[in-house]
This record gives sequence, structure tokens and C-alpha cells, in this order.
Amino acid sequence: MEKFPMTRAGFEKLEADIKHLKSVERPAVIQAISEAREHGDLSENAEYHSAKERQSMIEGQVLELEDKYSRAQVIDVSTLSGSDVKFGATVTLIDEDTEEVKTYQIVGDLEADVATGKISISSPIARALIGKEEGDSVEVAAPGGSRAYEIEKVEYI
Repeated sequence: MEKFPMTRAGFEKLEADIKHLKSVERPAVIQAISEAREHGDLSENAEYHSAKERQSMIEGQVLELEDKYSRAQVIDVSTLSGSDVKFGATVTLIDEDTEEVKTYQIVGDLEADVATGKISISSPIARALIGKEEGDSVEVAAPGGSRAYEIEKVEYI
């Protein structure tokens, strides 16, 4: 069984998502199904069919998240150290063309969110950074073309 590397924060969010689905979404859809049943003929009841479809979706999400939860390999980033880039590192990069400074944390696939600066371990930029150290230059083959970055800082927070 394949394990999913994940930070403690990502694991806790996954746990919260499962809890929300089970304690909020599931009871709400059960209530909606119950109310729709009271409206009579189920064969032509759009509310009932919509609620049943929503229930199916929620149950699928719960199963999927529980599977990932059971296979999560939680890595405590605060115990890691060093100047080389590995899972959990927060890396500050300088774009060698534009001098733009970017900061990313390398996280598991399930918790990646570029908008908050979290990139997946399997992303092209993370794969290019793994094993490199502060001061190294890396070439990243991105969809928009090749980019060159200098690693300014590597930290584990």
C-alpha cells in the first residue's frame, strides 16, 4: 500500500475534513432526504433524487479521505534540519531573470496549494529542488518554459 507523505498540519486538516463531512454534511443530507420523502411520489421527486445524489457524493468523499488518512505518513517538519532541500523544507528562491523572490514549502500531494505557498513534492519545481542546498542554482522545466532560480534560504519551520 502506497503511503502519502504529509505534514502534521496537512494531516490535521484531513482529519478535520473527515469530521466535517461525517458530523455536518452527512446529517444535513439525511435530513434533506427525509424531508423530500414526505413530499410523496419518489419517482418524480427532484428534491429526493438531488439529495440522494448528494449523499452518494458525500459518502464517496468520506471513503476517499479515510483511505488517504489511513495511508498518511506524517512527517514532523520541526524535527528536520540542514541546508539541503527535502520534504517539508520552506525554500526561498530568487528568479534569476526577474529577481523576484518566492517562498515555497514542499508538502505532500494532498495538501499542496500554490496560493498559500505550498507546493507538491511531485511538482516540477519541488523535484528540481530536492537535494540542492542554499546558494545552488536550479533549472526548472515549467509549462510556461524553463526558469532558473537561485536557492537563497532553506529552513524547516
